[in-house]
Amino acid sequence: MQSARAYFDFLNHAYVQVHRTKEELFWSTYMATSRDQEGFVRAESAYKDFIGDPAKLTKTREELAAVRAAPPGPDRDALLHGLGGWLAVFEANIIDSPEGRTLMRDLVDAEAKLFEEKRAYEPRHIGDRGESEIASLPMLATNLATNPIEDRRKSSFDALRGIERWVLDHGFLDLVRLRNRFARALGLDNFFDLKLQKNERMTTPDLLRLLDDFLRQTDVANARTLADLRARHGAGATAPWNLRFHAAGDVVRQMDAYMPFGLALRRWIESFRRLDIRFRGATLQLDLLDRKGKHQNGFCHSPVPAWIDEDGRWVPSAINFTSEAKPDQVGSGLRAINTLFHEGGHAAHFANVVQNSPCFSQEYAPTSMAYAETQSMFCDSLIDDADWLLRYARTPQGAPIPSSLIHDRIASRQPMLAFDARSIAVVPCFESELYRMSDDDLTPERVLALARDTERRVLGVESPRPLLAIPHLLNQESAASYQGYLLADMAVAQTRAHFRRELGFLTDNPAIGPALSAHYWEPGNSVDHHRLLRSLTGEGFSARYLAADCTATVAGAAAEAEAVMHAAGTRRYPEVGPASLEAEIRIVHGDELIADSSDGEASMCDRFESWIRAHYPAS
Repeated sequence: MQSARAYFDFLNHAYVQVHRTKEELFWSTYMATSRDQEGFVRAESAYKDFIGDPAKLTKTREELAAVRAAPPGPDRDALLHGLGGWLAVFEANIIDSPEGRTLMRDLVDAEAKLFEEKRAYEPRHIGDRGESEIASLPMLATNLATNPIEDRRKSSFDALRGIERWVLDHGFLDLVRLRNRFARALGLDNFFDLKLQKNERMTTPDLLRLLDDFLRQTDVANARTLADLRARHGAGATAPWNLRFHAAGDVVRQMDAYMPFGLALRRWIESFRRLDIRFRGATLQLDLLDRKGKHQNGFCHSPVPAWIDEDGRWVPSAINFTSEAKPDQVGSGLRAINTLFHEGGHAAHFANVVQNSPCFSQEYAPTSMAYAETQSMFCDSLIDDADWLLRYARTPQGAPIPSSLIHDRIASRQPMLAFDARSIAVVPCFESELYRMSDDDLTPERVLALARDTERRVLGVESPRPLLAIPHLLNQESAASYQGYLLADMAVAQTRAHFRRELGFLTDNPAIGPALSAHYWEPGNSVDHHRLLRSLTGEGFSARYLAADCTATVAGAAAEAEAVMHAAGTRRYPEVGPASLEAEIRIVHGDELIADSSDGEASMCDRFESWIRAHYPAS
């Protein structure tokens, strides 16, 4: 087994190097702290060459055969496990034809060109103060949901439609053609089929049957919501620039006082600590604020994957995550805490993979997107719970959120749950048709018509978030993968139902962090999503929990929230929790270090809040 051990160690260390180089350049170019786009393209190509090398697949199979023939024992079993992980990586990523490898390099180059051009594109809208301003995607979404003046909301929607037209005019359709050529070179009909099989081990017909069944279960609830909005606010209430505002009413604005941006970091840390979520010595770098040139979508990537090396030493992860908050914009605090819980959930997952190779703790195939998003979306679901709001939603002066406002939020959110879930489903419904179009049919007019038709069919109206303005569609890693969010939503509802049954409550329950770590995080991608769900919940994957949540009435949701708040008021939470998240945390703004945890997390939060007050007095 000496040859197999040497080869396994080579794969582990060589991968860490090529992965780290790519991810560090990804961070610096996407954060606009570097313009070394050519360097990033080279690093991305080197990474693709490593995981797509047919010679490594052949060698891995040979070494696995030799290990299987060896006498049983702990060393043999560990090698079988680790090399089996690498076999899954190579089988998920091998491009077994010269044409395919050439097309992959062409794809990397074309996407890099589109990314660089798009970074210079600056959509504008009329913001909260009535002034024209350059707006990021989160700013546009927040203005659509909170601005009380219809013309200003419409300016944000028009900017999103403008992004669609820009994307179509700057090479996106050439990317679609190139992706389909790449898929056909690998023996698949189209790129959507390829990504679905590699990422979720599903076929397109299987996915579409699942989507159709979910849409059928939520049709009535969705139609009822739209009809109610029109009855209360007039026929124009469901226009795409009005829908989010009328659905939320003034609740988001009222909540702004209790969810200020500056306190979001402290609340995230306190809540994760009380859940007993730990990061095993990871280094976290957070870039949270909007600025020119920065990528306009939150993400979490791990330049250093966590693993246990050949000497049994723990290698902690290094993790970067980001948001694009504008602290003086109404609703920014709510978006900030959502991002911290969501991306922080990703970070907790990848920091806690305890396996003998870094191949188990990276976010790309064979890691399922649905599996990865289950971790982040479970964490961000907690901040919508009435008992979490009761405990954490406070003004900077300490005044708690009124229970009446929590009920108002339920009255605005609950009817929209079906629409929100269907807003995820609309993306794979669109992309599955997009990638089936012939090259000749891929014209801007026909693709826009398909987008609008799909929105109306799935949502009942044109979407407040135009499909081609969604950044996931532009990058091959996230393109044709959005269904992972809906599959994760289903898994989250199932996980929450399990914890409610077994533990009684979720907010600040110290049993949750260890349970997530043991069942969902530590195995990494060595176990598939369905088996992980069964490990924790005792049952296979099911969509029925999400469908039940989406079709519940406001009265039912309000009664449940009232019971949860009453129980929270009488509950004795543990007084002593973990002293820290067990992480080295750096809060940055581009190249500027705002605060770090070297003197403790409380001190870091103090410095962060002081920096926000100094730079955004209006917040």
